[in-house]
Formats: sequence, C-alpha cells, structure tokens
Amino acid sequence: MRDRHSAGAWGLVAPTRRSRICLSPAPLKGRRSHVGHNAPPRRTRTLHPGAWWLWSLFLGVAASRTGNPLLLALLIAVTGYVVAVCRSRAPWARSYSAFARLGLAVLLVRLAFTVVLGSPIPGSHTLLTLPEVPLPHWAQGIRLGGRVTAEALVFSLYDGLRIATLLICVGAANALANPARLLKSLPGALYELGVAVVVALTFAPNLIADVQRLRAARRLRGRPDSGVRGLLQVGLPVLEGALERSVALAAAMDARGYGRSADVSARVRRTTAALTLGGLLGVCAGTYGLLTAEGGGYGLPVLLAGVGAALAGLRLGGRRSLRTRYRPDPWDARAWLVSGSGAAVAALLTLASVRDPDALHPGVVPLVAPTLPLWPAAAVLLGLLPAFIVPKESP
Repeated sequence: MRDRHSAGAWGLVAPTRRSRICLSPAPLKGRRSHVGHNAPPRRTRTLHPGAWWLWSLFLGVAASRTGNPLLLALLIAVTGYVVAVCRSRAPWARSYSAFARLGLAVLLVRLAFTVVLGSPIPGSHTLLTLPEVPLPHWAQGIRLGGRVTAEALVFSLYDGLRIATLLICVGAANALANPARLLKSLPGALYELGVAVVVALTFAPNLIADVQRLRAARRLRGRPDSGVRGLLQVGLPVLEGALERSVALAAAMDARGYGRSADVSARVRRTTAALTLGGLLGVCAGTYGLLTAEGGGYGLPVLLAGVGAALAGLRLGGRRSLRTRYRPDPWDARAWLVSGSGAAVAALLTLASVRDPDALHPGVVPLVAPTLPLWPAAAVLLGLLPAFIVPKESP
C-alpha cells in the first residue's frame, strides 16, 4: 500500500480493471511538445444548401426553355458531373441515380402513350400501323391504335426528354443539399412545412439504401434477391426499418420540444395571414401576366409586389417560432457563385429562345436533324462552375 501511494504521488499509478492505459507518442527530438496548444484540425466550411437548390432550379428553368435534345443531354451531363465531384457519402446523396431512372421511365411512358393513343402531330413517315379500336361518339378526339408516324415519336421524344431533364435537376439538388441543414436555414414561419418536406425527402434515399443493403446481404447468403419471393422477403425488413426510423424521429422531435410556439396578438396573426395569402396570389397573377402576351405590362410589377408581401408575411410569421440556430450556415462568396452560375445558364438560354427559337426548338414537321448551337452550349457549360470551387462535402 505504501508503495502504491508513493507511486501515486509521483503520478505512476498501476493500471487497474477500471483504469485505462493512455499511450502518447514520445516528442520528436529537437521539437517542443505542447499538448495543450495543439490546434484541432481545421473543418472545411460546407456550402449553403440553398445555393445547391437555386443552382438546380435555375438549370431546370433552362431545360424548360429548350426542346433541343443535344442541349438537354448537355444539361444532364453537367448535373451528373457536378454531382459526381461534389456529393458526399451520406445516404441521401445516392438519390441522383434514382431520379435518373425515374426520368428514363417517364420518357418511355411518354413514348408508349404516343404509340398507343396517337399524337396530334401530323406526319407522312409511317413506321407501323396498329389495329385501331373503335370508340363511342362521346370519346371523339381519342383513339386507340392506328398509324404511328416518325414525326409523332420524335416530338414525344423531345417532350419526354425535357421532363426527364427537369426530374434529374431536382435529383441533383437532393443529392447535393443536406436536408437537415436546409431545414435549419428555413425561416421560422416555414419551419413546420420544412420539417414535413425534409422528412419526405430523406425517407426515399434511406429506403433505397436499405433495399440495396438487404439485397446485398441476401446475395452473400446465397438467397434469391429478385422475383416475387425475393421482393416479399426484402420488403418486410425494409418496412420494419422505416417504422423504427419514424418512431425514433418522433421521439427525437418530442425530446427537442418540437411544436412549441410563442404567443402573438390576434392583430399580428391576421396581418401575417393577409400578407402571405395576398403575396401568393400576387405571385400567381404576376407569373400568369408574364407568360401571356396581354399581361406583359403589369406582370412584373404585380410579381414583385407579391414577392414583397409574401416575404413580409414570412417575416412576421417567424415571431411564433422559439427555435434558435446553432452554427448557422453563412451565405458566402461560393454560394453566390454557385447560384449565380445557374442563374446565368437560365438567363442565357431564355435569351437564346427569344433570339433564335429555331435552334432551341428543332422542328419535327418536316423532320430535321437537331444541331448544337454554339453559344447556348457554352452557356450551359457555365453550370460546371461548382465542380471547381466547391470541395467534396463530408457526410
């Protein structure tokens, strides 16, 4: 006992079952060892998730302004390259391939509808003639079967590819933006709605990851992972995991006091509702005015007034939220560059659709081969800027 106490006085206590042995490397010769002054590794600042969503939505706007399959394929390639370079290893970052498959399915369904139900596009190049089913008189304008022309198929291909590109742009935003950090950046008035949207956006990638994990485990055990039997045996553990995740999420939200709100006066609540509702109606009316030729004069002022009223309503509605933000994501210069690159692509393609509509919307009657316009293609390549200024985010 005396030896143990004397050793403990010098800091040389023998290890017991409850104590741990901490081995630290010996200091290098010729260098000073300052353990207390060792700085932690510098954490790389990640990009604001709103910048990724703005970049993706602007690319979607650019895709809606053209029907040229070459430009649409270039937009898909740009989003795919940026996602491959900048996405993390989190489960929600794997959703890009799922959205790509969804876009392909939409394209195939659009072509199938054209073959079965026909198309209003006239054409002289008949590919095949299906047996036509006679329909009653109240179904005039609709046909089942009949003549399938090349012009109708090409028109459906262009239209379906545009919709698929929009879906892929949304998939790029899901794969790049962290949904939890996106929820943290929302204003207080949209917190409840943001929670619902983030949970919905997070559920699908986690479900896909669970399916892939279970199928890989069944293959390693030599069990079937395809067919009806494999689907039934994989589906039950996936649903069980989804239920457990939902219960854990509900418990975490309850433990963090989700749903609390501050007491505000009735006058503030009525003003908030009036500003928000009026602002949304103004945004709808202004957007309709911009899309029509007759409302081009009042469309932009009404749209700006509606956006201002909606923002004021959201500002007042944020008083009911009692939450605070821990380490809020700053909107830095990289966020401006990322969102600005997407806005530049959308603006330049919109300008190109006005100045040279034939290049961005190749004709199908008569059939002509689409060409790649040079300066709109160069404008699309501006969307590659995030791949060079944003490092790969950690999960």
